[in-house]
Amino acid sequence: MVEIDPDFIQAPDNRPKPNVIEAENIPVIDLSPILDSSSNIEKDPLVFDELVRKIGSACKEWGFFQVINHGAPLESRQKIESVGKKFFGQKMEEKKKVRRDIVKVMGYYESEVTKSVRDWKEVFDFTFEEPTLIPASIDPHDKEVTHWYNQWPEFPPGMSEAFQEYAQHMKKLSIKIMELIAVSLGLPRERFNEFFKDETSWIRFNHYPPCPNPDIALGVGSHKDTGALTVLAQDEVSGLEVRRKSDGEWLLVKPLPNAYIINVGDLVQVWSNDAYESIEHRVVLNTEKARLSYPFFLFPAHYTMVEPLKEFTNDENPPKYKPYNWGKFLATRKLGNFMKLGVDNIHTQHFKIT
Repeated sequence: MVEIDPDFIQAPDNRPKPNVIEAENIPVIDLSPILDSSSNIEKDPLVFDELVRKIGSACKEWGFFQVINHGAPLESRQKIESVGKKFFGQKMEEKKKVRRDIVKVMGYYESEVTKSVRDWKEVFDFTFEEPTLIPASIDPHDKEVTHWYNQWPEFPPGMSEAFQEYAQHMKKLSIKIMELIAVSLGLPRERFNEFFKDETSWIRFNHYPPCPNPDIALGVGSHKDTGALTVLAQDEVSGLEVRRKSDGEWLLVKPLPNAYIINVGDLVQVWSNDAYESIEHRVVLNTEKARLSYPFFLFPAHYTMVEPLKEFTNDENPPKYKPYNWGKFLATRKLGNFMKLGVDNIHTQHFKIT
């Protein structure tokens, strides 16, 4: 066995199992009915109703699903995968020229940590809206706002244009899916849209190199996504595992060509007062092949107060979460990437009413 840095070694209970279980019956949802102009949904509402039913069932039973015929062009996805490979293929000193830090929070990073254990990966982050408005401090009484800007490398050329074009397609797709989720919850179709007017959304490009000890390390440790929705693209190399709600078993998700994996995030769980729940997931590694993935994280405006919507609370079903400010929450999590705060990084469950 090759010895790896102890920072990467997972506790025995968190390590991948030797026997991989490939996920079956994962919902695969065809979005063509809402994209194809030849199928007029207004004339055939049953088509739309069936699509909404599938979305709702997937959210409730799994917390995630895959979408096909989604309208996002394959060429844009191929372009960012190509430039991403070129970027990560450079020498470390070149990548570190755009390394993120406590001031420049977007860019390259190679020391991500999940639940106090280092992830076997390197990343490149960029924000969707530039600049992104965010609280200047984590002090709840400080109203000052600062700005997040992107850092772009000189090589490969065209990286910023390719990534920004791709981000536009992901924003459009994520809003369509949020509208379907809203209807599946019995809400008006555009109920969630108001939260994303001054969004804090961003994209991460993950590169998982081959690992000599994939039995004791993880590409990303077990976690849930804190935002509203995650739209994940990945290459042909398997690695994503999700924890099945029914029995807690870890299942390997086989990539589908040109499909996107949709994760319900913690915000949907809070807004729906636990009608839908986010999904726990992680990334396993292998000894031979590198893996690429690129999630788009749909995040609301920094001034959003996150709490269960009034449509899901009453005397018999009171709110299950205390309100919290999204910007302060996000700023605290970002700060935790660069300095120890004396406690575990903040999570949505910290606001759960018990």
